[in-house]
Amino acid sequence: MATGGRPRSTQGGRASFEARLRRAPQDEEGGSFRGRRPSAYLSLLFLLLTCLAAFPAAAQQLDKFTVAGWSQPISEITNLLAEPDKGFFKAKGIALDYVPGTGGGSAITTMLSGRADIAFTDPASLYLALDKGETLVAIYNIYPQNVFNVVAPKANGIRNAADLKGKRIGVYSLSSGTRQNLQVLLHQVGLREADVTIEVTGLLNFAPLIQGQVDATAATDTGLLVGRARGLGEVDVIEVRDHLNLPSDIFVVTQATYEAKKPLLKRFLEAYRDSAAWMIASPEEAAKLAITRAINGRDEAVNLGIIRLRNASTVSPTTDREGLGHFDLDVMQKGADTFRSLGLIGRPLDMGAIVKTDLIPAKDAPR
Repeated sequence: MATGGRPRSTQGGRASFEARLRRAPQDEEGGSFRGRRPSAYLSLLFLLLTCLAAFPAAAQQLDKFTVAGWSQPISEITNLLAEPDKGFFKAKGIALDYVPGTGGGSAITTMLSGRADIAFTDPASLYLALDKGETLVAIYNIYPQNVFNVVAPKANGIRNAADLKGKRIGVYSLSSGTRQNLQVLLHQVGLREADVTIEVTGLLNFAPLIQGQVDATAATDTGLLVGRARGLGEVDVIEVRDHLNLPSDIFVVTQATYEAKKPLLKRFLEAYRDSAAWMIASPEEAAKLAITRAINGRDEAVNLGIIRLRNASTVSPTTDREGLGHFDLDVMQKGADTFRSLGLIGRPLDMGAIVKTDLIPAKDAPR
């Protein structure tokens, strides 16, 4: 097989095969077929060449490529979950696999363990891993908009970040973007994690809030939509983007993978771009597919609301200019500098050396 899992050319084999066919074969009595049954011979030749022409497509082997996710297979990533229906990755010669996670940090851990090729993670988790000495590269900006927030029922009197002092606050997991973005909020107003009580509430983190087990919960825009659909009631929402508008999620690989698998990574990003563009253009179709593909997708109307929110976070002025997946490097650097000034990481990070854009499909690249 050739590199990238694509079959070697069969042109040489086809020419040899045609040459053998041009030689007059013998019948069982030793006589030549030439001149005896030309129509039957030509029909046989046509059939054999047709089968041979179809052989490369039938024999093509797909490259397995595994994404380490931050979440379970939920409706906001329907563009990935719809692969059996839409085949965006198969069209690029890729057999897609997805490993669920419990936050951006777990996605990076899964990738570093060798169980995945790429991490679907967040900038905060990237900064923390880089601070620990991991050699990682950010190659695609999945959601340029910061969708994290902290939500509290109005009766709890939590109007701003300073009001969080002494409160019980739910997070998806200790390795999730919900926790890390909560840390940003707390530090902005001079608070530390020790000034609040962190409760791990899992993916369905609005149930404990509704039941009064926590005073507030760190969440996302889609989580808030689901919470409201389940009876959350009137709430105050503190938006993290008002303090730091970092991308919510990015694709990250190891430096070694970036250097060794550029052609495969480029095909993956092209397929992902195509899947994201499809979900932006066809949210209703995506909402229907999520019913059977997402673990939380039983309500089509809720699916549609989630998908529309996620589509909105996929675009930005930068992606409008340069195409889906492109970074605003200044924002990524500001995020790293902010994390260091807040004491969340201990050393300076040069994001110009970490963010690589050479594999991102160009805006006018064909789909």
